[in-house]
Amino acid sequence: MITNFGSINIDHVYQVTNLPKAGETLSAKSYARYLGGKGVNQSVAIAKAGGTLRHVGAVGADGNWALEQMADNGVGDEHVTRLDIATGHAIIYVDDSAENQIVILGGANTALTEQIIDDALMGATGWVLFQNETNMIDVIASKGTDAGCKLAYAAAPFSKEHALPLLDKVDLLAVNETEANDLADATGRKVEDLGVPILLVTKGSAGADLWVDGEYFHQSAFKVDAVDTTGAGDTFLGSFLAQYDETNDPAGALQYATAASAIQVTRQGAANAIPNKKEVIKFLEAQKK
Repeated sequence: MITNFGSINIDHVYQVTNLPKAGETLSAKSYARYLGGKGVNQSVAIAKAGGTLRHVGAVGADGNWALEQMADNGVGDEHVTRLDIATGHAIIYVDDSAENQIVILGGANTALTEQIIDDALMGATGWVLFQNETNMIDVIASKGTDAGCKLAYAAAPFSKEHALPLLDKVDLLAVNETEANDLADATGRKVEDLGVPILLVTKGSAGADLWVDGEYFHQSAFKVDAVDTTGAGDTFLGSFLAQYDETNDPAGALQYATAASAIQVTRQGAANAIPNKKEVIKFLEAQKK
């Protein structure tokens, strides 16, 4: 089982000719609404990879659409709390040259309580997964350990104030190449020398590196025509953790996660673009031909 304390966002995306200047009012060319947030993206990936999942989070009164989108993607809301605060969301402007401006409100994601955490951990086994897009991650880590669960931590968005106190507590640390460099700068050591039992470093088109109790694995990226890389890292981590939890096969889980994220970036969107297990298996079989 994987218990994911994860952010739930609504992404409001406006296509504009140019990004607004101070005091300028623009007419948008189009508008789209997407389910977002690193946490929920990871949960969708876990669910679509066949993992046993509890998603723990919070939304406001305006969160029903997000919950419907989660359900459509196989993620239940039994452990999602409704609060009297706005659902986390992002306002995103994208111009004709694909440059963007983004404003994010943490909202309900940053209003988790100890009671929410305690209730979610009742009967939990296996893994507790968390990121830096919710509050109380130190409490989640402590209570997850007390519950007898292993801790998986995605150190994103990167903050050394959040990451450094957790390094000797987590069982799995997931970072991308930029975050790995930031962490190395903050500690004065290479990330592979930090002593974390399982370290996963995603490197985009250069593939991914994995260390499990000192044993090293590398998986090259699959060549695809990418159209949207939003959520690729979340797809990778959720897919990897689901497969590793099921099989205890690091190399196999790494290959599966690489394939899942390769498929995902060929589609528009984030959570809605994540492939299911059948699609990933078919993709991997095609690579052998």
